[in-house]
Amino acid sequence: MSGVAASVFARAVASSLRAVFVGIVLSAGAAWCALPAAAQQLNRLAGEVVGLADGDTVTVLDAERTQHKIRLAGIDAPEKSQPFGNRSRQHLADLVLRQQVAVEWTKRDRYGRIVGKVLVRGKDVCLAQVAAGLAWHYKAYVWEQSAEDQAEYLAAETLARSRQQGLWREPEPMAPWDFRRARRPSN
Repeated sequence: MSGVAASVFARAVASSLRAVFVGIVLSAGAAWCALPAAAQQLNRLAGEVVGLADGDTVTVLDAERTQHKIRLAGIDAPEKSQPFGNRSRQHLADLVLRQQVAVEWTKRDRYGRIVGKVLVRGKDVCLAQVAAGLAWHYKAYVWEQSAEDQAEYLAAETLARSRQQGLWREPEPMAPWDFRRARRPSN
């Protein structure tokens, strides 16, 4: 491909990505505004990470010695039995285990876990997992993120993919949601 053709192609791809992103942001904004005010209330939790289930779930012990299961918001990490599942878990452990964290959250999932953004010394751990190529930006729930987080997570995943970091080294990495669906028994 000539330099001119490559430049035209790159501009076309960038333009398409911008259009998709603007559509996602506008849809997310409309959905967020339609939610009742109580559903938008930001809750905060502080404590020490005392355990990890996988690359996107931690256990936080608060000051009252109550344990809280936290599902990291905005991401989905490979399952433990998937390629990079253990590496994703280890990376998360390196970031948060035995660390004091702040969790910002607005909901619980169907398993009762808090779904939240986990911060260590102000650093977004969810974003760090995506940037390392050890989790997907979970676009099925993108409307639950702020526009700023949506943009940062999308950019981090795009960069990790282009650099073939972590799970993006795989020729065709399987998203965890597809992996889980494939493992479900069919009735």
